[in-house]
Amino acid sequence: MTIVVFVATVKWGFWGSLPSDESLSMIRHNEGTIVYDYNGEILGRYFLIDHRSAKYENFPKHLIEALVATEDVRFYEHSGIDYKSLARVLIKTLILQDRSGGGGSTLSMQLAKNLFPREDFSAKGLLVAKIKEAFIAQQLESIYSKDDILELYLNTVSFPDNTYGIESASQKFFSKPVSQLTPTEVAILVGSLKATSTYNSRTHPENSLGRRNTVLSQMHKYGFLSDSSYTELTRQPLTLAYNRNSNSEAAPYFLEQVRKQLKDWIAQNPKADGTGYNLYTDGLKVKTTLDLTMQLYAEAAMKKHMANIQKQFQQNWGEDAPWHAKADWILEKLYQLPQAQTMSSQGMDNQAIMNKLTEKREMTLFNWEGQSNTKASTLDSLIHYTQLLNTGFVAVDPADGAVRSWIGGIDYGEVQFDHVIQAKRQVGSTFKPFVYGAAIENGIDPCSYFSARAVQYENMEGWTPSNSGSETYKNQNLTMRAALTNSVNTVAIKVLEETGIQPTIEFARNFNIKSELPAVPSLALGTAELSVLELAGAYAAFVNDQRPVIPYLILEIRDKNGQILYEHESVVQNKAMRPETAAMVREMMISVVNEGTASRLRSQFGLQQAIAGKTGTTQSNKDGWFVGITPKLVTVTWVGADDPRVYFRNTSIGQGANAALPLFGHFYRSMAQNHSFKGYTQAKFPAIPSSIKQAMDCPPIKEDGFLKRVFTNEDKPKVKDFGEEEKKGLFSKVKDLFKKKDGGND
Repeated sequence: MTIVVFVATVKWGFWGSLPSDESLSMIRHNEGTIVYDYNGEILGRYFLIDHRSAKYENFPKHLIEALVATEDVRFYEHSGIDYKSLARVLIKTLILQDRSGGGGSTLSMQLAKNLFPREDFSAKGLLVAKIKEAFIAQQLESIYSKDDILELYLNTVSFPDNTYGIESASQKFFSKPVSQLTPTEVAILVGSLKATSTYNSRTHPENSLGRRNTVLSQMHKYGFLSDSSYTELTRQPLTLAYNRNSNSEAAPYFLEQVRKQLKDWIAQNPKADGTGYNLYTDGLKVKTTLDLTMQLYAEAAMKKHMANIQKQFQQNWGEDAPWHAKADWILEKLYQLPQAQTMSSQGMDNQAIMNKLTEKREMTLFNWEGQSNTKASTLDSLIHYTQLLNTGFVAVDPADGAVRSWIGGIDYGEVQFDHVIQAKRQVGSTFKPFVYGAAIENGIDPCSYFSARAVQYENMEGWTPSNSGSETYKNQNLTMRAALTNSVNTVAIKVLEETGIQPTIEFARNFNIKSELPAVPSLALGTAELSVLELAGAYAAFVNDQRPVIPYLILEIRDKNGQILYEHESVVQNKAMRPETAAMVREMMISVVNEGTASRLRSQFGLQQAIAGKTGTTQSNKDGWFVGITPKLVTVTWVGADDPRVYFRNTSIGQGANAALPLFGHFYRSMAQNHSFKGYTQAKFPAIPSSIKQAMDCPPIKEDGFLKRVFTNEDKPKVKDFGEEEKKGLFSKVKDLFKKKDGGND
C-alpha cells in the first residue's frame, strides 16, 4: 500500500511535475542551448537531439534488431513499461540482492531519461526518477509510433567519447553514415550503451570486443542471426576507422565548464511558474567571455608546441625511459585498470591477466601525427598514454577576470580532466614575484643585495637549495631584480628568510590565493600547489590597479525570446599591495622577458610588445610554467605529465622557458600579426614614476671584495639554521679585527 501511495504522489506532481502531452509532442522542435563567444560567434550547443540526426528510414535493419535484442526484447509488445522485466528486477535486485537483474528500463523509459536527465542521484531521487520515466514512457507511447520512438532514442542517446546520437557516433568511430554500418559495427555501438566508458572501443578494445559479441549473441538468441552468420561475425576482429575530428568544436573544455555553471544556475533560478529551465530543450542563449579567434590561435599554438615538446621529451629519454614494460610502477598501474580488476573478480590469476593484457590486436592510438591504427596490447596502450605530456592554458582579461581563451588539455576526446581548473600542481618559480613583493611590502629595499652563495640549513635536515648553473654567481650579490630576472633560487630563499614565511603567506593571500601555502622555506621555490586559473587571477593584480580578479566565463543568459535572465556583475577585489610594490615587481618581470629566463620571447619569437613574465620549473622537472603579462591580458601556461613519476630528464628541456613559454610565444605572435588585436598587442604598461626608477637604480650585481673572495670558499656552502644569524666565517672574523672601536664601516 505504501508503494502505491508513493507512486501516486509522483504521478500527482509532489516530486516535480510531469511534462504535458503537448510538450512531449513538440520534442522534435525543441531548441537546444546555443553558446556564443564574446563577439557573438557560435561556440557550441547543448542539445538532446543531435543536429546531425538520422531518420528511421536510414537505419539499417540490423541496427534496430541489435538494439531491440539487447536493450528491450519485448519492445513491440509493451506500451512503455515491461512489467515482466520490472518483476524480475524487483525479485532479483530488491529481494535476492542480485544486481545482475538489470535495470528493467524499456527503450521508451530510456528515451524519457535522455529527454529529462536525472539530477538527484540519492536513493530516493533515483526511485522518483525511475517512476517518472515510467509515466513519461507511457505518454510517449501514446503520442508516437514505435518507429518514431526508436528514431528519437537513437538520436538522443550518448555514445563513448562524449558523442551524442547514432549518426555522430557512426561518423566518429567508423567514418561513415549510419546507413552503411555493418552488423559488427552496429553491435559495437549498441554494446557501448551499457557503459560508454567501460565499453569504449577506442580506449578499451578488449572490453568492447567482448560486449560486441554479447550483442551478437542476443541477436542470435532471438532469431535475428543464423547460426552460421553468428559464428562468422564473432570471429571477426574489432576494427575502427576513428575520426577524432568528427563533430569537433573549438574550446571543448571551456564549453564543459560553461555547461556545469549553467546547470548550477538553473538549479537555483526557476522560471516564473516555478518549473525549472531545461538546458537541452528551452532554447537558452548564452554569451560567454571567450574570444573565438583568440581561442583558435591558442589551440593552434598548443598543437604546434605540444607536438614539438613531446618529440623532444621522448628523444631525450630514448631507451632509458622509466615507463618500460617491466617497470614495477607500470605493472602496478596495469593491474589497477578496470579490465584487470574485472578479470581478477572472475577468478583469473595475475599471470592469466598479464597474458590477456599483453595480447596484440588492432588498436587506435592518439599521437601528434594523427590517430594511428596499429597492433598493440593493453600494456602497450598504457605505456603510450602514460608518457604523453599534457597542458593547461588560460588567457584572462586582468581588468575584470573575463576568460578569453581556455585549453584544459591536449585533446578532450582523450581525457576530460581539465588542467586549467581541476589540476593543482607545484608552481615553481612563478611564486617568486609574491616572495619579492612581500619583501618590498615589508620594507626591504629593492636595491638590497643578497649573496647568491648556497647555504646549508642545519635545522632543515641539511637542506641546501642550489641554482641552475650556480657557478655563474660565485662571489656575487644580487638585487631582487637581478635574482628574479635569472630565477636565482638561493636569493629567493634568503629574501623569504629576511621577510618571514608568515608575512609572505599573508601577502600571497591578498591575491585571492586560496590553496594551501606550506609554511616552509621551500615556499620561496614554489612548492605550493595552485591551479592555472588561480594563478592567472592572482597575477592580474600586477596590471590591474593592484587588484586580483576572479576569472569568469558567462556574460549573460537569455531565454529563447531574448529576455535577459542573468548578467554578470564583477565584484571589485581589495588591493593586494601598494602601487609602488606592484610597479617594482612588474619592472622585475619585464627584465625577465628582456634579458632573463624568458628572453627567447624577444630572440626566438620576435615579440617586441610590452610583455612581463615569469618562468617556473619544479623539482625533478615535473612541471614547466610560464606566466605572460601584458597590459590587457594575463596568460598562464603549464606543461607536464599527469603521472608524477613521469618527468623531464633534464632541465634544459623541462624548464618552463622551454616546456611552457613557447605556447605563449606562438599564441601571442599570432595575435600580434592580426591587426584587429592591436588593442591588446600595442598597449603599453603605465610609465614608471621617477621615484620608483630612482629606488631601483642600482647595479644589479655586486661582487664580493678582494678580502672576502680570498677568505671564502665558494665551493662550500655556508652552514646555518634557517631564520637565524649566519655563523661567522674566517673573513668575518678577520674583518671584525679591523673595525674601528666606534663601530664605523671599513
